[in-house]
Amino acid sequence: MTVISSLAARPLSAILVRLADLGVIPAAAAHLDHEAAAESLRASLLAEIEAFALSANPDILPAVDQHVREHAMEIARLCGGGAVSDFAFVRDHAERRAEQHFPLEVLLHAYRLGHRVFSQWLRQGAIAAHPPHPEQAVAAVADFAIEYTNVISIIAASHYVARSRALAEAEGDRRTELLSLLLTGYDESDGRVAGLLRRAGYLDQRQAYCVVAVQPTNLAEMDNPERSVRIIAAITRALAASSIRVLAGVRGGAVIAIASDRRRQSGWTAPDQSLAARLLDHLALLGPVVLVGLSGDHPSTAYLPRAHAEALTALDLASVDNRVVAFARLPVRSLLIHRGGEQVRAAPPAWAPALVAADPTLLETLRAIAKADMNVHEAARLLGKHPNTLYARLERIAAITGLNGRHYGDLTEMLLAADCLSG
Repeated sequence: MTVISSLAARPLSAILVRLADLGVIPAAAAHLDHEAAAESLRASLLAEIEAFALSANPDILPAVDQHVREHAMEIARLCGGGAVSDFAFVRDHAERRAEQHFPLEVLLHAYRLGHRVFSQWLRQGAIAAHPPHPEQAVAAVADFAIEYTNVISIIAASHYVARSRALAEAEGDRRTELLSLLLTGYDESDGRVAGLLRRAGYLDQRQAYCVVAVQPTNLAEMDNPERSVRIIAAITRALAASSIRVLAGVRGGAVIAIASDRRRQSGWTAPDQSLAARLLDHLALLGPVVLVGLSGDHPSTAYLPRAHAEALTALDLASVDNRVVAFARLPVRSLLIHRGGEQVRAAPPAWAPALVAADPTLLETLRAIAKADMNVHEAARLLGKHPNTLYARLERIAAITGLNGRHYGDLTEMLLAADCLSG
């Protein structure tokens, strides 16, 4: 007997002793037709609880038939003088319903309805036994029905929840393994891996794949597991109305989601709209408190490690002003600075720190010249300055760097170096 059922059974055992003292037990057992009681309860359940009729699970109704008979037989056994058991049949029934995702509230509703039906049945049996104190006997029978319902409800709820948690943990472990496998890469010759991916539906050659990386704007929030759970739930809700499938988890301090959907109807049809393009609109619904990086489209799971790297790069370049960044839409310049910025900062050209530390108007001038397609007069107009002012600044820049801001190669070199150092 479990600890919960043992504690819950104490009041029930006390009521059985009281019924024996009142002469109800074991005399009432001879007047209890458990088959009739079970049939009455079954009819009431099907008539009053719609969920039993709506369920498409073929196991539900046979399980109801068996379970109501088990309860009727158990009550008849207790009224015949039997001791309180461990209610293993209640435990097994609750665990099976949890495995089938049958609602717990429906199960408990059925027990409450059973209390009503069995109360009437027991009252009739107690009266038929002609106890010396009928009123006390009827009151004790009512208490017995209440305590019996309490015991089975506690046992059912505890085992249902425990089983649901165990199943959720197992599913979480499976999803974690699958996510890790897909993001780190695999060898197609590994039969176990191929079987896992096939069962999960990730070997369809008509699928397109993207990786989404999400972090809160306040990175410290990722230390709270509940924050990660809420982000995953938000991603799931954002894509719920679409056909896009999502496998999400936490990896490297960010929520990582693998999104997949059909790339084409068949090998003879044109590809559908880009998955990444479709995802952008959905990801915008995540709100202003998260930053999102989105990879490009990839044709198979073998490319997911690359997609993962793309999503993380896009996430690095996301900001509160540009919350959702798609890797495919990043300028080449941004990618160059992101990839090479650290190396430039570690060993910059001798002139670069001096240029960055000099008068800010010098870099402002270089950017304006680039924007004006190397036209100094147009750059002066953009800055609201006289062209001679810009020529003077270009001379100062040349004195610092030894480079000519009117030459494309030198201009690009200076701007890239400055952006790397300031990034």
